[in-house]
Amino acid sequence: MQQIYFAGGCFWGIEHFFKQIRGVTHTETGFANGSDDLPSPTYEQVYTDTTGYAETVCVQYDESVVSLAFLVRMFFAAIDPLSLNRQGHDVGTRDRTGVYYTSAQQLPVIEQVFAEQQQKFTEPLQVELLPLHSYYPADEYHQDYLDKHPDGYCHLPKQLFAWARTQSSEQ
Repeated sequence: MQQIYFAGGCFWGIEHFFKQIRGVTHTETGFANGSDDLPSPTYEQVYTDTTGYAETVCVQYDESVVSLAFLVRMFFAAIDPLSLNRQGHDVGTRDRTGVYYTSAQQLPVIEQVFAEQQQKFTEPLQVELLPLHSYYPADEYHQDYLDKHPDGYCHLPKQLFAWARTQSSEQ
């Protein structure tokens, strides 16, 4: 199994989105790439926008079923890549977009998808591309939130989840 980390605004929707994709074996909401002075932050601390952490989803996947490039392309389909520190009604540095990789081998694949995506726009992408520096799981309350609360808040349209289930990787 491989791992990649995605920040795309509120993590409830991003987690639920990735759970729909065939080949994704596990997802977990958490906080990534924040201040070293605050290990294991709480949601309330991150929400202040003073910690540097982004709401992030750890995506574990079976690379024999789904490719990293496909997952990154799907991520771009779920976000507004031109919006800085904002996705939908969610605003703040905690709601920034980013792809955080865990190995140097992942970087060329991700960079290729970023280059493809940039070709679609005249403005620069506002999506971080960084190595994963730190990651801490969110409280149980935030895990699988939209499974537990199907009518709960989500900045992503519900049709996007159905669409994700119909997509298949270009293995």
